[in-house]
Amino acid sequence: MNELISELQSKHLIWKGAKTESFSEYHLTGFTELDHRLGGGFPTSGVIDIQSPIGIGELRLLMPYVQTQVTERLFVFINPPGYLCAEYLYAQGIDPSKILLIYPESGKHALWAAEQCLKSGACCGVCLWQEGLEIHQAKRLQVASEVGHCLQFLFKPALSGTTSQVFSLPVSLSLNLSPHESGLSVSITKRKGGFVRDSFVIDMSTYWPELTLSVKPRTSTVVPFPMQQQG
Repeated sequence: MNELISELQSKHLIWKGAKTESFSEYHLTGFTELDHRLGGGFPTSGVIDIQSPIGIGELRLLMPYVQTQVTERLFVFINPPGYLCAEYLYAQGIDPSKILLIYPESGKHALWAAEQCLKSGACCGVCLWQEGLEIHQAKRLQVASEVGHCLQFLFKPALSGTTSQVFSLPVSLSLNLSPHESGLSVSITKRKGGFVRDSFVIDMSTYWPELTLSVKPRTSTVVPFPMQQQG
């Protein structure tokens, strides 16, 4: 039995839950509460699995991180569910020329594009919208991210109460997002180095008062949403 457990651990098919460790190296997320819960911030490489309903402003979670990371390298969006708004990027201090949008013809092509971007060394982060990822595919993305020192954000639709994934993916971090009147409600469902289930709210009223209900909206000529839905 011990040999079987050791073999599964070596293949990253099961995770140790004895203790929680902080990532040895990390990047600040831009949100104090999230940094605290993660023990410092996002890891410098690996796959972050994010389950979220589409259109709740889920990309707000990444914008402060993108601001600090795109000074020299590209940030890639693969198969986003809408059109990225250039005015929004300018308003956030992000140079649109540092943002690469890719719309592959199939899920297979999307995974290939993500892997190439991750290991190229030219990118600091890749966002991929992809359903039905398999364990071996997640492991390939994990390895590619380590080669290129690039972080992979994997966006998936939130699972319904009657739907569940049979196998937990071998990723560095798993987050569940849901809307909240002051920003986003976040649940940590997996974290590399330990078994953690933690839920909290990230207050985003300072960054985006137009998208919260806890403060009075102000008039603005800037489109507040990072993505416009495709028609």
